[in-house]
Amino acid sequence: MKPFTRFESRFVRLPIDNIDTDQIIPARFLKTISKEGLGDQLFYDWRYDASGAPRPDFVLNQPDAKGAEILLTGDNFGCGSSREHAPWALTQFGFRAVVSTSFADIFRQNALKNSLLPIIVPPDVHAELFRLPAEAKLVVDLAAQTLTLPDGRAIEFPVDPFAKHCLLNGVDELGYILQHEAAITEYEQRRA
Repeated sequence: MKPFTRFESRFVRLPIDNIDTDQIIPARFLKTISKEGLGDQLFYDWRYDASGAPRPDFVLNQPDAKGAEILLTGDNFGCGSSREHAPWALTQFGFRAVVSTSFADIFRQNALKNSLLPIIVPPDVHAELFRLPAEAKLVVDLAAQTLTLPDGRAIEFPVDPFAKHCLLNGVDELGYILQHEAAITEYEQRRA
């Protein structure tokens, strides 16, 4: 994993509550163990018609979505069944953060383990974000745990300290353990 860095980006608005993981990545695409290509299946049943042609009115098919690294969604994002493919699809599309008022616990944990930052904001800020103009940009600063709005106001968001450490250092749980390999080896040698 690459270290998670501060970034500024436009954002895509998807004002739908209770988006479940089967809507994020339909079950028929879960046969792979590779992340490659999953960005094309993100929100597949909403993005494409029955023939597989893109629906021009869906937000991810519009020109403003290209290059946006932040997804602004409704409440309770990522509910439903647990699938690591959901954050894989979001990151493969290019998203680095998802902003909502709440996330399903399993989705939040899977996101953090896959370099996708779930940002929880208060309802009034959430509503304000949806009213911003299409060209508005937000700044995500994980180290400071802030989401900065175009007017310069920084909104703090919670994040698990261990997950924050791993994201900032670009390591997963195994990578974190391997950072302590010398201490583990020393302990094992003393024990023998």
